[in-house]
Amino acid sequence: MSQQVHTIDSVADSRASGATVAADGGARLFPTLHLTLQAKMLLAFFVLIVIMSVPYLFLAVPVFQYQAEYDRIIDNITTANSINGYIKSAIDAEMWDVIAGKEDFYTADQYAILDDVDQKLTAMRASATSQRGRVKLRVIQNTVETLRHDVDRVGESLSTNATFDENMVLMERIRDVSALVEANVQDYMLFEVNRTGQQYRDLQAGVQQWMIVSALGMAIAVIFSIVAAWRISRGIYLPIKKLHNITTTIARADLEPLVTGDNVDEIAELGMSFNILVGKVRELLDAKIKEQENLKKAELRALQAQINPHFLYNTLDTIIWMAEANRPAQVVELVRALSRFFRITLSKGKDWITVGEEIEHISSYLTIQKIRYRDILDYVIDVDPEVLDATMLKLTLQPLVENALYHGIKNKRSGGVITVRGRRWDDGHLLVEVSDNGIGMTAEKVAQLRAALANEGLAARESGFGLCNVHQRVKLYYGKQYGLTVESEYGQGTRVLLDIPLQ
Repeated sequence: MSQQVHTIDSVADSRASGATVAADGGARLFPTLHLTLQAKMLLAFFVLIVIMSVPYLFLAVPVFQYQAEYDRIIDNITTANSINGYIKSAIDAEMWDVIAGKEDFYTADQYAILDDVDQKLTAMRASATSQRGRVKLRVIQNTVETLRHDVDRVGESLSTNATFDENMVLMERIRDVSALVEANVQDYMLFEVNRTGQQYRDLQAGVQQWMIVSALGMAIAVIFSIVAAWRISRGIYLPIKKLHNITTTIARADLEPLVTGDNVDEIAELGMSFNILVGKVRELLDAKIKEQENLKKAELRALQAQINPHFLYNTLDTIIWMAEANRPAQVVELVRALSRFFRITLSKGKDWITVGEEIEHISSYLTIQKIRYRDILDYVIDVDPEVLDATMLKLTLQPLVENALYHGIKNKRSGGVITVRGRRWDDGHLLVEVSDNGIGMTAEKVAQLRAALANEGLAARESGFGLCNVHQRVKLYYGKQYGLTVESEYGQGTRVLLDIPLQ
């Protein structure tokens, strides 16, 4: 963009200097040249056309360059979006079928999926318009290669007849890496959208500078036109007066078009057409940015509706063995909790539910998990009744509770308690605290997670993905000032605080 601005400025400077020389020297130029009247008129109009047209010709080059670069960026964003909504669900489902024995490792489609994504990333790198964008795409490709290596490890493990638990460890690794791929793709998409916005602002600033210099050049061109028209009119007027004694009024009436009044009006109309063109470019860019924002919201809504198949399989397995053990009361309790869980998960397609419904959702989830992990899990829910009728974004708390269970309590091995507390803050905020006395996180891991939360779109590894997804959704729907705060101490537990407006 800086190159475009310099080009505009240099053209404007040359135009101004050329017009000044032409205006100062016009009085001496035409009388000294032995030209016919027609040649003098053509020369004057030619110089005027050059002065008025050259800047627009030079401006068209950066505009076309910007349009081509913008189209490539939009194509890359669209391709990245197709990868973002595809690779994790596809590769996770394919590898689960392989580990579960539904498909043979050597006939499954996991490598076809990885090859397709890698080809798309290679094409995106070839058309990338910035070095930083190419670096981000290379990082995504490296992560895909890591995912391919983990898939290879599953094949090696299956060939050595490893146990199901050993294969599930590799499966969890694949899920983490595929989540990292999607997070990296989201980071790249956000980077490209922000860059197109910055390019638009830079182009707009350059166009404004060009318009100022163009107005100055137009004034100089008008002066040149007046001087040239005056000299030419004298060349016509004096011979006519001597030969035919024609009146000054008739002569001025005949020569009035040479003052270039019509030319000035046409240039002004051309300037208005250019303003309309810039306005349409602005509308197109705003529409594209809005489209990407709506697309991002749609993807997040789709992510909300996704149900962890592993959780569902385990719950159904628990119901089966309880039924086989002739424990009907617990089967009824578990089915009822699962029914409430899915009812609130779907919520008739609504994005917003009451705080009470969200608390009921995590209560159902914890009821199911407590039955499954009865020896290691206990929970406490303490929410102020006055906030239960408020509304909040659906499926905001369940990932926090799930994170506390799988990365806190389970890793501790000796059991623990998940505590959920909610209260109203004095300035109209709703604070929900999800804490556990599980294994906690090291200081280094806490620092990495906080950095991921502070930088939207930054890839979060392992347990940080669920937290970063919630954090991003909260900021997208509520505003930049809201989100998550994480505190953790290794061996003591983790505390996650959600801050949203009380609506």
